[in-house]
Amino acid sequence: MALSHIATSSSRSNLLRPLTAAFSCTLPLRRPISSAANDDSTTLTIETSVPFTAHNIEEPSRSVETTPKELLTFFRDMALMRRMEIAADSLYKAKLIRGFCHLYDGQEAVAVGMEAAITKKDAIITAYRDHCIFLGRGGTLLEVFAELMGRQAGCSRGKGGSMHFYKKEFGFYGGHGIVGAQVPLGCGLAFAQKYSKDEAVSFALYGDGAANQGQLFEALNISALWDLPAILVCENNHYGMGTAEWRAAKSPAYYKRGDYVPGLKVDGMDALAVKQACKFAKEHALKNGPIILEMDTYRYHGHSMSDPGSTYRTRDEISGVRQERDPIERIRKLILSHDLATEKDLKDTEKEVRTKVDEAIARAKESPMPDTHELFTNIYVKDAGLEVFGPDRKEIRSVLP
Repeated sequence: MALSHIATSSSRSNLLRPLTAAFSCTLPLRRPISSAANDDSTTLTIETSVPFTAHNIEEPSRSVETTPKELLTFFRDMALMRRMEIAADSLYKAKLIRGFCHLYDGQEAVAVGMEAAITKKDAIITAYRDHCIFLGRGGTLLEVFAELMGRQAGCSRGKGGSMHFYKKEFGFYGGHGIVGAQVPLGCGLAFAQKYSKDEAVSFALYGDGAANQGQLFEALNISALWDLPAILVCENNHYGMGTAEWRAAKSPAYYKRGDYVPGLKVDGMDALAVKQACKFAKEHALKNGPIILEMDTYRYHGHSMSDPGSTYRTRDEISGVRQERDPIERIRKLILSHDLATEKDLKDTEKEVRTKVDEAIARAKESPMPDTHELFTNIYVKDAGLEVFGPDRKEIRSVLP
């Protein structure tokens, strides 16, 4: 069978599940977006697009409470993330971004929904598809683009690049380039939280491609033994690099893979469903220990910028998900159906987002490259006494601590 047709009919129907959301609330006629954006007084109750599926636990309610302000914030934040990743694509092709670059467009609902359910006391650690998670934690566009381009103004001072974003003060413990390695680290964060009695949890994110890693099961085992407040989040975008999930895993029901640890399958293209699931998971983890969340999501780009993303799946599949399950369009429809804003209001928001991204790129380009002394900062060994000589071994050009 040709690689471009590896998805079975059942898996395709799952990917292209139709957008069906039920709403129940009463709102007045449309208000200006400026007033709606600050309205926390009106509560909307919205039903998730599809039911949650639970393993060894009772699933949360499909009815999610939200506000006009939250919906409009979801729209703006996801539009910003989408535009940021599209811009990163262009910068990479222009060779202003070098090395590896893994984009998140299509998966934005996981980032914003998770953030809506937790606080900055809670920790998040993820793999190398980390730009939008960093932005959701409170990082800035300047820090993103400067880091991508290897400049001093980047969140890791230009030394980490696309795969190694970091913001400890906001509870973001990085993107990690070794597949699955962030999961034991995330469980370690949960151990520290329990030891310190912080009443906080740690979210360890990984993809379906990492779900078969032995270190994941080892970390989960000890987390369950010690009842750690660890939440393992499988962002299942259905293709680990270029391999469809059904070719890589005998059991692709990742929310059940914890066996003795409860799990929940979530529509990862529905920001409100993600919010409800993460709130539920946090409450469970604080009382009972670890839980697994499987986010059923999808990436529009390839695995990385070196992957066209269309050799192992059809273009029709990608466009079908865009048309029927896109997380931004889902929120747009909710906003319009509840008369919280007009189509023009939302287009104005998208124009504003585009401007902010362009301004951040311009500022990032002005940031200088890291100094040479940065090569020997942030390493474990202090006072290593390293010296750099000229080619004749006589003239000392610089001495690095």
